[in-house]
Amino acid sequence: MKKNSTQDIAILGLLTALVAVSTMMIKIPIVATEGYIHMGDSMIFLAAIMFGRKKGALSAGIGSALADILLGYTHWAIPTLIIKGAMGYLVGLIAEQNSEKLVNVRNITALTVGALWMVVGYFFGGAALKGSFAVSLTSVPANLVQGFGGIFIFIPIGIALKKTNFFKNYVFK
Repeated sequence: MKKNSTQDIAILGLLTALVAVSTMMIKIPIVATEGYIHMGDSMIFLAAIMFGRKKGALSAGIGSALADILLGYTHWAIPTLIIKGAMGYLVGLIAEQNSEKLVNVRNITALTVGALWMVVGYFFGGAALKGSFAVSLTSVPANLVQGFGGIFIFIPIGIALKKTNFFKNYVFK
């Protein structure tokens, strides 16, 4: 049994709730795609960069899918679980969690890859659900805004959190 397993489970639960709530709280409907732009991606980036690929993947996939279910987008829950889970994993895998500075080449690369993965994932997921790549293509601009908007929201939050004593003492697994 891990030394901090209780702390890890509590953090994972909080991160999952943070992703779900931030996805649900402020949402901008996109009529053309029957979807919405939200702030959940910024919290996915927070989970993945600040806590690593495992917590990033689990909190992103479960939290985002839970938000889809609770908001009535149940047909998107499984694609979202896969797309956002992989997004959290990729960002956490590429990012440099133990760096003193949040803004560095690896972290910016990780954020960019994560945002682009989400756009591509929803393009193919939308094509599968809608039965048309042309229809799915209409979601690309809104998903780009959502993904890169999430980066710009995350950066100041991440910089502030990185300066706290918790992250100075937190051991990444």
